Amino acid sequence: MLGVITPKVRCRGMPDPILTPSKAPIDTALVAIVAPRAQAAAKITEAWDKGEAVLVLDPAAPESARTELLAQLAPTHIDDGIGRRNLPDGKPIAAGTAAVVVTSGTSATPKGVELTTAGLNAIGAGFAQALTVTEADRPLLCLPLHHVSGLAVLARARFSHSEVIVHPKFDLAQVSRAPEEQGATIVSLVPTMLSRLLDAKAPLNKFRFVITGGAPLTESLRARAERQRVAVVDAYGLSETWGGCALNGRPLPGIEIRITQENRPDNTGEILVRGAPVMRQYRNDTAASERAFVTDPETGHFWLHTKDVGTFDPEGRLVVIDRLGDFVISGGVNVSPSAVEGALIEHPEVLDIAVGGRPDDQWGQQVVAYVVPRQKKRPPTLEDLQNFARRRLSAAQIPRDLVVCTEIPRTAGGKILRRQLAPHPNPHDL
Repeated sequence: MLGVITPKVRCRGMPDPILTPSKAPIDTALVAIVAPRAQAAAKITEAWDKGEAVLVLDPAAPESARTELLAQLAPTHIDDGIGRRNLPDGKPIAAGTAAVVVTSGTSATPKGVELTTAGLNAIGAGFAQALTVTEADRPLLCLPLHHVSGLAVLARARFSHSEVIVHPKFDLAQVSRAPEEQGATIVSLVPTMLSRLLDAKAPLNKFRFVITGGAPLTESLRARAERQRVAVVDAYGLSETWGGCALNGRPLPGIEIRITQENRPDNTGEILVRGAPVMRQYRNDTAASERAFVTDPETGHFWLHTKDVGTFDPEGRLVVIDRLGDFVISGGVNVSPSAVEGALIEHPEVLDIAVGGRPDDQWGQQVVAYVVPRQKKRPPTLEDLQNFARRRLSAAQIPRDLVVCTEIPRTAGGKILRRQLAPHPNPHDL
């Protein structure tokens, strides 16, 4: 039983200094916050009330990692268990900035994403319109605030003047009881959390909406949720867009999405995004900021590179396929790890799965499945997986090796850390 009563944080609407430049200061404070989730939520709200920007750091991260981020991102203040104090090497940030969010670093060194109050208001308005969110709603926050998925829960609630219920950690029993005991109406989860709750037969249908994000929502997981009458909303977005900028494949109001075809015959390409929620820049990284955007030569508009590959279905909905650098090239065929994972997660003996590539002299790369079994003493065999896969996947997508793991390395937002799978010459050492 948890020893902490989950507090509620009342979020008020946030004025946008960008829209009133004559009254806005040129710069504002950037406050680094290091605290348990409930305390951090209160500190974030307090900073936003003052018109300050926040940089939320993982309180569980090693001290050395936090020290590196403080040096890299140079906040003006830190607010932690000791109290709020000035940092001598800190630099103010442009007025109209609401937050600096540290990217997950799944494919590169983490960067600090500058997100604006204009973006906060736009994402809040978009969700409120799409999901009819009002002040009467009570969003449940059970995601980490140092990740954009958790911070966006506070941001969206701030726009709709909703009261946020804060859980100190993700707990199956606590989330299951939140609608009845705390009046929670909306919850945001990563797909692995949703899967665990469905396995536990949690009464998720008592939430008005269950919003998923951070990782792909497979068709099988959506179908499981629908069988339990759960209203699932699949949000697509990234740290650089205040989290979800499209819901169930439809862009939020004010968001534009396009696909760069680059002469691809299958109509897939990189997803580009523009609109108010898109970041201003990466803090203290001009080169990365310039690489992040592409200019349309006809309109002069700036578009954000998402580094995601996608397409539009016949009804015009966005379909996200995978990350640009994640494809396994086997025998000249581009294999999407997410597609293989989406098929094999349906295997009754698979609890969790990741797919990666291993160098191979003959094929260039081999498809390798990293599996967490439902029963540790009876894991599936490679032959089991291959037979299961043959009815669902092409020959190039069928795994050529199987690694049984105790867990899949993931970010706080639920994304698979594939770079922690790939470097091992012998994955059985994992």
